[in-house]
Amino acid sequence: MVAVLETQVDDLSPQAIAYTMEELLGAGALDVFVQPVGMKKLRSGTLITVICQRDRAIACQDILFRETSTLGIRIRLQERAILPRAVREVETTYGKARVKIAQRGDRTYTVQPEYDDCARLARQHQVPLWQIQACVREAGERAIDNNFFIDSNSY
Repeated sequence: MVAVLETQVDDLSPQAIAYTMEELLGAGALDVFVQPVGMKKLRSGTLITVICQRDRAIACQDILFRETSTLGIRIRLQERAILPRAVREVETTYGKARVKIAQRGDRTYTVQPEYDDCARLARQHQVPLWQIQACVREAGERAIDNNFFIDSNSY
């Protein structure tokens, strides 16, 4: 079970919203996202949604109350299904990069290159990001097929 906290604001600057998101993630939120919404009196506003472990809900509420102009936060508990995943490092022609692999049993659902590693290699080699990502994804898929990884860190 996770806690989902939501509030709408119509008077915060984008910088204040970004700062609030950083604070929430720093306090242990699993995810924070914002969406534009229409509010009462035909005002444009922002919906802030925070997903966190139940034991982080109070800390996240405190940040929302401290950093935004909200007067209320909606809270609900939700079940979620997650795939077991691991981060592995693979070797490519451009260098080493990490891939996130989500598997259940014998089935692989995703092999997702880590953005930071791919961006670094793209800049270093002056090639498009998509090209690096494709190369890293292929290396990750080959590593799964061969059951070989440079590093076996998982989370």
